[in-house]
Amino acid sequence: MKSTGEVGLFVASARYLIRNTGVATLATLEPDTGSPYASMITVATETGGSPVFLISKLAWHTRNLEADGRASILFTAEKQPGDPLALGRVSLMGPAEKTGDSLSRERFLACHPEAEGYAGFADFAFWRLNVEKAHYVGGFGKIGTLAGDRLLRTGPQIEAWNAEISRVLMNCPAELAAALAGRVAGSAGVTGAWRLAACDPEGCDLVSGDHAVRLAFPQPVEDVNQIPGVLQRLASAEATSG
Repeated sequence: MKSTGEVGLFVASARYLIRNTGVATLATLEPDTGSPYASMITVATETGGSPVFLISKLAWHTRNLEADGRASILFTAEKQPGDPLALGRVSLMGPAEKTGDSLSRERFLACHPEAEGYAGFADFAFWRLNVEKAHYVGGFGKIGTLAGDRLLRTGPQIEAWNAEISRVLMNCPAELAAALAGRVAGSAGVTGAWRLAACDPEGCDLVSGDHAVRLAFPQPVEDVNQIPGVLQRLASAEATSG
């Protein structure tokens, strides 16, 4: 049996991968044969952590999901020197369903602003994976299986986030967004203005045109009303270190 500390580490590590890995592998089942089919998707998360993705009904994986919603999404840490099997990864399992939730759309486009050009096409739809179980591997000997309700954030806390986050985003000055973006690899050389596009307890997403970067928080922020102060401190720390 895993200790409480180990489980907590697995949860935190799995959440980090899910929040910060914008490309993942979707596994679905072919309706005619029952054979597994794996494909690449771009993915984001809802405020509570459920994965959302935008797919076309012309794609095989969409045809598969419409016949049988059972699916799995694999998130893998970015490749580094050394044995790739030592990298962290997490597989999420559960039924997928279409979602028309406007906040889910906003959060996806905050991670993938380039998709704005086709997100409204009639053959595209947003889908959510309702996570029932997760299997985390953090390298050799670091393995754990988590129930979906242990991994995702739910309840009044997330309801408060969804109710208040639009106000927080609208009140974020462009100068602050630019300072925050400057802390993230991949933001250098972008000439357009940055805006704060999304926030959740684990981090925030910043967008400039078709460019998007994510800034992970050093520690989870449980109360949405603490976000303005957290962002100011992060920006001030960057200015001080610079």
